[in-house]
Amino acid sequence: MKSLPPGYARSMSHLFSGPADLHLHSNHSDGTEAPAEVMRQAHAHGVRTAALTDHDRTTGWAEAGDAAVTLGMTFIPGMELSAKHEWRSVHVLGYLFDPEDAALAAETDRIRGDRVGRAERIVRSIGRDYDLLWEDVLAQTTLDATVGRPHIADALIARGIVRDRTEAFDGILHPREGYYEPHYAPDPLTAVRLITDAGGVAIIAHPSTAGRDRMMPVPFVERLIEEGLGGFEIDHRENTESGKRVLRDLAKKHDLIVTGSSDYHGSGKPNRPGENTTSDEMVARLVDRATGFSPRYP
Repeated sequence: MKSLPPGYARSMSHLFSGPADLHLHSNHSDGTEAPAEVMRQAHAHGVRTAALTDHDRTTGWAEAGDAAVTLGMTFIPGMELSAKHEWRSVHVLGYLFDPEDAALAAETDRIRGDRVGRAERIVRSIGRDYDLLWEDVLAQTTLDATVGRPHIADALIARGIVRDRTEAFDGILHPREGYYEPHYAPDPLTAVRLITDAGGVAIIAHPSTAGRDRMMPVPFVERLIEEGLGGFEIDHRENTESGKRVLRDLAKKHDLIVTGSSDYHGSGKPNRPGENTTSDEMVARLVDRATGFSPRYP
């Protein structure tokens, strides 16, 4: 746990001045690169403050933090917590929370465990129509990775069934193909509460995407704000322009934190580090609000 005086981050903002990318993934979840390599790629693209936000786990923090500091970057520990509202998949970015908080750790254990069972069910279903085995998927994961659909996509690529992840998700892994399986995730209110109770700051990731996972209704979003939601990731390639306008109005009305990020996954997505960034002011507000963990400074 950290104990910093109010306003400390603003007074030390020179330590994280420069482009900040607060949404990056490693091979501890569904990225394709080790945490240290993710930091090297971020640095090479001009990022000077970076957050590792693997899905539902924090195992990459130490490696990423060491690499970031060595490169002269500031490291913001984070995570992308899976949640679900009605039919929508909602991702809640949590920053600077206590990774040993019992309630949050228990929930992420449950989410990861269910993801494995879900992935096995999907592979069994696909395997009835294509030459794909569970062992093929395991071959595409690291020891600490949370197994998910991106790893199934990588297995399909390795088998020569599809060319890349985009083709996999537009085809075999699309819900219309009939192989989709649901997985456990808490509701967003619970997700926000868990992160804030662990001393962290909760930010909704890419909250206004098009299609099936479109933006949650505004009255429900305002309930999240009442529950302690810290802000929105607005500058993200998947957000619609109309959704961004609604989110900026809400952020102004409630004085929320606004972030911009790449959602980098290595070769798993076309997103590049630093393609969207967060202002120094907003990073300082995020750090000031958190009580669970400290950034790592160069």
